[in-house]
Amino acid sequence: MEAYLLAVAVIALIYTLLTLGLNLQYGFTGLINFGVVGFFAIGAYTSGLTVLAGWPLPVGLLLAALAAALASWPVGLLSLRLRIEYFAIVMLGYAETIRLVVTSESWLTGGVRGIAGIPSTSAALGLQADPTLVTFAITLAAVVAVILVTRHLIASPFGRVIRAIRDDEDAVRALGKHPGRFKVTVFVLGNAVAGLAGALYAHYITYISPDQFVSLLTFYIWVAMIMGGAGRIGGAVVGTVVLMVFVEGSRFVRDVMPGVAEVEMSSIRLGVIGLALMLLMRFRPQGILGTKGNP
Repeated sequence: MEAYLLAVAVIALIYTLLTLGLNLQYGFTGLINFGVVGFFAIGAYTSGLTVLAGWPLPVGLLLAALAAALASWPVGLLSLRLRIEYFAIVMLGYAETIRLVVTSESWLTGGVRGIAGIPSTSAALGLQADPTLVTFAITLAAVVAVILVTRHLIASPFGRVIRAIRDDEDAVRALGKHPGRFKVTVFVLGNAVAGLAGALYAHYITYISPDQFVSLLTFYIWVAMIMGGAGRIGGAVVGTVVLMVFVEGSRFVRDVMPGVAEVEMSSIRLGVIGLALMLLMRFRPQGILGTKGNP
């Protein structure tokens, strides 16, 4: 039972990183990013291939975040020219394009077969320890670091500007500020966090394939942020915990519904999460911790 709970905790922490990155983009700046899973995939493949090539794990993690950041910069520039709803559609397409590239470039990514034998965190660090426990410790440290950096960023003049952009971009422009530079910077930073999360995921699972990076993951991360409260750092953490409770708790629905086949469980689990989200939006639309308050 302890091994199962530890494994769930690792995935919860990885999802927390993704939610924190998205919360920085949407909760604090108002940028809609429906392509989270694409940058998650970039980080996973970058670190997996880097460490398989013999580079140290810290280098793999750094390159994963850097690759996701660089991949997000050109598409982030589109946010300056497109209306917010059009940009959201572009991000959906961008994430799917990344998945198709990963599938087709089999010489590098293994195509639909994926990449197996990725060193675990403990193996990559040369430690004789439980890989899940080592991944948990590293991911927890990454979550704490991202929270501290985000809190510092939001409390700075930069943070006050991006929150003003979220509330009224025209007013910020009237005050002589240039929202575009701030929006692109936030978009790149949030996706760098997603790339780091992808790298940790790759070294935890030790196998990656295109089927693991579908748009459903982006939906989960948006649900976590909304449930916790957009624009609240604590909301990203609380929302992810609640999401994991629903996702993992719904696994036991089959115990009370013995007639449900395994292939039908995924739909039921998604329905349970959707119902919970609808109830939350009905009775507490601002999220568990509220929205756009103090971080």
